[in-house]
Amino acid sequence: MKIETLKDLYLEELKDLYSAETQLVKALPQMAKAATSDELRAAFEEHLELTREHVERLDQIFENHDESPKGKKCKAMEGLIEEAKELLEEDIAEDVLDAGLIAAAQRVEHYEIAVYGCVRTYAKLLGLEEEADLLQQTLDEEEETDQTLTDIAESTINIEAVDGDEESSDDSGEEASENSKKGRSSK
Repeated sequence: MKIETLKDLYLEELKDLYSAETQLVKALPQMAKAATSDELRAAFEEHLELTREHVERLDQIFENHDESPKGKKCKAMEGLIEEAKELLEEDIAEDVLDAGLIAAAQRVEHYEIAVYGCVRTYAKLLGLEEEADLLQQTLDEEEETDQTLTDIAESTINIEAVDGDEESSDDSGEEASENSKKGRSSK
């Protein structure tokens, strides 16, 4: 598609978002399954339901334009999801895994917030107020999800990950101290 007008760009960006959201519908169940925190798992499951609603809203917008939402693959979302999958393949402590999952999810949210903000602005400029309202609703939900993830990270997950670091360093310190004692006694 040749992009000659703001409306062309608007529809192209919406196709990108549609691809991003449909990829996320497939990825979120894997992230929820991997989460060890019940609170984090529930947040991922709740966002999955919202993401399905986001897809429906985008479908509605495309129907307004007699356009298909398909035909474009969001490479940014593909890359963000791939990074999350790589994290799941790491040999990683459970409490640290949850912190990493939150970071991966927030990268996704920040991408979506940026794009939804742009297309909402385009819709307003194009006089598409109903579409702008739908996009604003999704933007608000993306921002709420980002804040929820921040709250979970700051109230429990990151604290538990730090506690795990302190326990590891305490264990290392004890081992080093014991090895040092053994070394002195064998001399």
